[in-house]
Amino acid sequence: MSRDKLVLNNMVFYGYHGVFAAEKELGQRLEVDVELYLDLFRAGKTDDLDSSINYAEVYTLVKDIVEEREFNLMEALAHAIADQIVSAYTLDQVVVRVRKPNPPVGGVMDYFAAEVVRKPLQKDNIQMY
Repeated sequence: MSRDKLVLNNMVFYGYHGVFAAEKELGQRLEVDVELYLDLFRAGKTDDLDSSINYAEVYTLVKDIVEEREFNLMEALAHAIADQIVSAYTLDQVVVRVRKPNPPVGGVMDYFAAEVVRKPLQKDNIQMY
């Protein structure tokens, strides 16, 4: 796996995710981090976007999922984002972290987060997610 990575840190969106009716009705702020692991040597040498991943496209992909779909669990939201990224781009691995600031837990908490790590499926090592 490549040690190189592109990082989209603390993207902020408004979505309607959660198990409580109020979360689905009122919505809430959600924060998303994405780490894309891939070999960036060629992109660094050529200064050519075609040798990398367009992070503006990744941002739009994440935004569309968070703002247009609804999930009960942050785990499911993170999985959907990771699955779309792995399907859309050639990379070694993706890490997706979804944070829900001030979750409705009846106490003080900075945030709840779910983090998933996904790799592309390979013919000789097929894994189901």
